[in-house]
Amino acid sequence: MSNDVCGTVSVQSAVKPSGVEPAWMAVFSLAMGVFGLLTAEYLPASLLTPMAYDFGVSEALAGQAVTVTAVVALFAGLLVPGQTRMLDRRVVLLGFTILMIASNLLVALSSNLTVLLIMRILLGIALGGFWSMAAAVAMRLVPARLVPRALSIIFSGIAVGTVVSVPLGSYLGGLYGWRSAFFAAAAVGGITLIFQLFTLPSMAPLRMARTASVLELLRRPGIGIGMLGCVLAHTGQYALFTYIRPALESLAHIDIDGLSLMLLGFGVANFVGTLLAGWLMERSLRVTLVLMPVLVGVAALGMIWLPVESTGLMLLVALWGLAFGGVPVAWSNWVARAVPDQAETAGGMVVASVQSSIAAGAALGGVVFGFGGVTGVFVIAGVVMLFAALVIVLRVPIASAQQGEAVISATQS
Repeated sequence: MSNDVCGTVSVQSAVKPSGVEPAWMAVFSLAMGVFGLLTAEYLPASLLTPMAYDFGVSEALAGQAVTVTAVVALFAGLLVPGQTRMLDRRVVLLGFTILMIASNLLVALSSNLTVLLIMRILLGIALGGFWSMAAAVAMRLVPARLVPRALSIIFSGIAVGTVVSVPLGSYLGGLYGWRSAFFAAAAVGGITLIFQLFTLPSMAPLRMARTASVLELLRRPGIGIGMLGCVLAHTGQYALFTYIRPALESLAHIDIDGLSLMLLGFGVANFVGTLLAGWLMERSLRVTLVLMPVLVGVAALGMIWLPVESTGLMLLVALWGLAFGGVPVAWSNWVARAVPDQAETAGGMVVASVQSSIAAGAALGGVVFGFGGVTGVFVIAGVVMLFAALVIVLRVPIASAQQGEAVISATQS
């Protein structure tokens, strides 16, 4: 289908035809971008002490470098798709990578905490903007039947970035100072930018009658209850994850080396779970959406109630990591199928839901921890995960890939 005078393409042509070769190198370049974004987001977590000392502030204040990025990402996820709707998506994605590089370089050169926090805003824009577009871009790079696999590859960057960022920051910070870690993150961004320049194809903006708002999408049948399931699954997870260290220390009485090994196992399992979810979603998206929170809930309750020793606890932690690896991938695929004609706006809705769930999960965990300790947190959060699975299995509609394509065909101009 030919482009119109404004250089846009119809919604139907945004989906990769079944017979066309998938652009796997472009998909891998996006996974590299995810790795760079997540590494940059979490670097301050391992560098709070030297950063706080350098700027003469408390560690709690230095920790706002993570908070400001998350808050900006929430709003960017909602606003960026609409503000960039007339731009080639390749240009927008490259712009996000450039923002990531600029943020890391300017943070490394910051003279005070205020400047650093302002530079972290750039990262938040890139982070939220990218997440909002991930599913929509995947739909344009591979045929519909391969979108689950493409998303699992893209989101595998989350697991790798989460595992690498903290030890990388600690190692480089100890050797060369905390600023060196951000210079290294900028270098990773530079390599990613070069790779994306050679692999990302041009993706003209879509031609549609209008861009729907998030509230309009929530009014569509099944979307509101679907987002409730998404929020519940992520809230339970982040209530658990916030207290993973005190839980492991109190349950197994392990030293720092043992704790680090368990957390590494969680990260590796999370990576495997992300890829496994892609395989499972190609067979049944509903099973994936239901099974993952069930396994997280079972693992959390098992850690509290089963008489397991260190080895058993490590296996439950690995099961937890494996299961949660598929949760964000599955919800991105769900929204791509449920709202294929407004995939970027819907992606922003998922970003806002996840970021809100992180805050809600941490808050829920904090309240429960104050009354019932780590046992209370794991029981309540485990029950929330099982309730999320119940909501999904009973109320959340699952569109097939073929139904999604039919909706796209119906919406073309």
